[in-house]
Amino acid sequence: MEDVEISDGSIRLGQLLKLAGVVEHGAEAKSLIQAGEARVNGEVETRRGRQLVPGDEVSLSGRELRVTATPGETGGPRVPG
Repeated sequence: MEDVEISDGSIRLGQLLKLAGVVEHGAEAKSLIQAGEARVNGEVETRRGRQLVPGDEVSLSGRELRVTATPGETGGPRVPG
């Protein structure tokens, strides 16, 4: 299982796959996800825009990823100011 750090509280599935190097382009992510090849927390996911948060696990193309927060980030909403 590979940990993929995010600095914001969430990330979209398609963006995560690009960040982790599973796919090179958004169009590639879109076609794989729509074909039902992606799993989020063990369930088939067909929405490229699915919001992922730290702790979520994704599998696709033989890779297993876990979303983690950048150290010091809580993953909660940001307060302006």
